Amino acid sequence: MNPPIVSLRHRLPIWLIPVLWTFALGCWGLSRQQSVWRDEAATWQVAERSTAQIWHMFGQVDAVHGLYYLLMHGVFACFGASTTTLRLPSVLAMAVAAGCVAVIGRRLAGGWAGLGGGLAFGLLPAVQFQLQEGRPYALVTAGAGISTLLLMTALTSPRHRRGLWAAYGGTVLVCGLLNWLSLLILPAHLATLVWRQAECGLWKRWAAASAVGTVCVLPLILFTRSQSQQVSWIPPLSWHMMIGPAVLLAIGGLAALTDRRRKVGQSVAAVGLPLLAVPQIALIGISLIRPMFLERYILFSFLGLALLIGAALGATVRAAMLKFPRAYVCVLPAVLTVATVALLPQSVAKRSPESRVDDVLAIASDVRRLKRTGDGVLFVPAARRDTKSVSPEAFTGLRDIALMESPEASGTLKGVEADPARIRAAMLAQMEILLVTDAPEAATSVTSARDKVKLSVLDEHFTAVAAERVRGRQVTVYRRLGPATSWRMAEGGRESLIMYAPK
Repeated sequence: MNPPIVSLRHRLPIWLIPVLWTFALGCWGLSRQQSVWRDEAATWQVAERSTAQIWHMFGQVDAVHGLYYLLMHGVFACFGASTTTLRLPSVLAMAVAAGCVAVIGRRLAGGWAGLGGGLAFGLLPAVQFQLQEGRPYALVTAGAGISTLLLMTALTSPRHRRGLWAAYGGTVLVCGLLNWLSLLILPAHLATLVWRQAECGLWKRWAAASAVGTVCVLPLILFTRSQSQQVSWIPPLSWHMMIGPAVLLAIGGLAALTDRRRKVGQSVAAVGLPLLAVPQIALIGISLIRPMFLERYILFSFLGLALLIGAALGATVRAAMLKFPRAYVCVLPAVLTVATVALLPQSVAKRSPESRVDDVLAIASDVRRLKRTGDGVLFVPAARRDTKSVSPEAFTGLRDIALMESPEASGTLKGVEADPARIRAAMLAQMEILLVTDAPEAATSVTSARDKVKLSVLDEHFTAVAAERVRGRQVTVYRRLGPATSWRMAEGGRESLIMYAPK
């Protein structure tokens, strides 16, 4: 028996409540104290380029995110560059995904299951992290939710199947262009069709729609193989990396046991369990060949977890209705309140600047304060030039002495630097250099010959006179040492004679 949701369903559609709930969670602390970390900085700097420059970049790097960058270019062009503009598309996308969970859950297990699953989705820690991330993974998750909803609709509705399957194939295609690993949803849907014992005609339509979407994404997959160095930093699969997926699958399995709707076509487990398990297992298998296992690549699998949690909550409400017929309506609000309070410390932490490895914008403020016109600036590694790309006004008056070709002109994210000998000569011609690099706690090993030369020359011929460290980034001011030398520097309308003596 499925208890009604009192009068609520007569006032609002079930899906609207999770949509508003998830949107509210996304808007809470959206700016993260005006911080932007390195991955989001890539989106920011590319979105501000011209369309021609973006297309030029795809031939060199990050073509895998090509469609997302073009979408964000349009968003930035319409609404301007800001942390809100950067992240609001992800908030809206996750809200759509929560609505899809609610609709699917309601169709398969009733209103309470749909409402509980949709509300639970927004509280999942992985979802809360990507909810406010200026990257494409939330959009992929929304697309996965829409494609799953279309699949359920096509399976249960005998009418308009052709249009639904066309929409399904189109959604798969768009998700694949946003991130081709989203195609891992197809084997999950295949498992659902097997579980539901779908008829032959449905198999043919699904296969055709899936094939069209996959074939259209295939050129992107083949092209981006030449840019595979972008993921070379991902560590090989290890046992401790399997703890998270194992816990998720265990939770999903336990939640599936509460799904008593065993009649074909009425099982949440038939949809949620494959959606949770298959992408996780498939990516683990891929990672055995080439390390690729990152939770965000299969974020859409959490749609399955939310569906299973919703089924468990629906079963709990049904049980409560039998024992407490006058109080069962309080079960879901009580569970939601407890879960929200329990996850509150983590929710707050994910909305703080410290939740990310660094902050591109914060260190730009220190550059503004420490710089002097005519000084040189260096970046170690060169990828830390993203601070300059996102906040160019902070570097006005500074000479980027290692840069030979700008990121925009070179079609890259970090630009093209001169050879080590030229960098060395340019550094020795400077009396003061600002070095922008990682803070020690976030630093990676220096392997580039150019970066080794930069650090070597600074160590031998310069001394650090000031440094500021903030949120994973550091800027250090170095002054030249050598035979007794003097030079004049204008400061505050006065000329000061600066003397330098050797070590």
